[in-house]
Amino acid sequence: MVNRPTVQLKLVDADGLYYSWRWEHELGAIQNIMVEPGYVQPALDALAEALPTPLPGETVDQALQRSLTGPLTDRDREAGLATALAAALIPYQLAVEMNALLERGLRPHVRIQPSLSTAQVPWEALRVDEGERFVTNADVSVLPPATVRNAPERRRTAWNPDGPVVAVLDPKIPGAGRDLGSVLGDVPDDAPLITALGERRVPSGPPARRGDLDRDVLEPLLAGAARFLYVGHVTTAKHGLDARLHLSCGPATTGRAAVVNGHRPLTAADLLLGHRPGPAAPWRMPNRVALIACESGGEVRFAEPVGLVAAAVHTGASYVTATRWTLPTDEGLRHFAPGATASTTVLPEAILAVNTAHDADDPVAALNAWQRDKAARWEAAGRLEDSPAIWAAFATAYA
Repeated sequence: MVNRPTVQLKLVDADGLYYSWRWEHELGAIQNIMVEPGYVQPALDALAEALPTPLPGETVDQALQRSLTGPLTDRDREAGLATALAAALIPYQLAVEMNALLERGLRPHVRIQPSLSTAQVPWEALRVDEGERFVTNADVSVLPPATVRNAPERRRTAWNPDGPVVAVLDPKIPGAGRDLGSVLGDVPDDAPLITALGERRVPSGPPARRGDLDRDVLEPLLAGAARFLYVGHVTTAKHGLDARLHLSCGPATTGRAAVVNGHRPLTAADLLLGHRPGPAAPWRMPNRVALIACESGGEVRFAEPVGLVAAAVHTGASYVTATRWTLPTDEGLRHFAPGATASTTVLPEAILAVNTAHDADDPVAALNAWQRDKAARWEAAGRLEDSPAIWAAFATAYA
């Protein structure tokens, strides 16, 4: 991580929304404030109404239709929402401190540990001024809980910039119905992502829609890898440890989740404790992990925020990029978003941006640079391809 002014901002829900922050160059100087719920809740409710994550009683299709015909695909309405969120959520004193740094030519890094109520806030997209977003003037990452990042038994995998990249792209899931169908469609061998990965991509062979990538194949590959890039499906359950990654795992595989429609999902608990019977045998994760799937970073919405991101950090990762909400596929955009055409495509660009960022010296700054460019394009033209529905969904946990 590049040396620059860095602030740790932690939020806690109680009888109000509590903030505490401290700059890493002055850890003893902690500031605390409390904001009344009536001040922040209207903006949070409006955000929930705008996001593609299903509300209680909604199907995935209903949520996509609601969201993709709402503020996130309308530049003026989205600007109003992002402005309201910034006004409600960014502490005035912290803004003053950040502005003082900017006036000195210093770009701060804000590490945010969200509360349950703010778990899906797209901090990067908050509109702080005319044409400016939070990410315009600061780099933003997720701060994993201290119990995760400072755990004595936490593994730490060194970064090897020339090491292999385990790429699991849209794996075929045994017995999958429409909800767990293809997210990418056909991926040609000369696709930009595949070209970018080059000979570092493992396993070799067909890049996507493979049916041979189960947990027993994946575990040893990850143990020697520099990076893990997963594009597919993640589902959540009643608690974070049961957050599920869907691979090509048939019913004969072992693990801590029950078989569902002919396949066994891989859970966060499987990564932390091992998926085989017997003594605990945690997986070994590479230094950098990208989980490009619906709500892959959704564990912060649980009282005990231990899910796939925390599991990756605990077992070796220093950087984990995941998503805050249900990620619309290109097919979903074409079906539900006004103005979409048969050629509308956004997900491949986002995947390539994450992949490129994870090869950079500073993945947080690199991904934020892409988000900053997308924000500027959205502000300028309001094209669907630049909608925050996609780029603002991504956040990188830095441990």
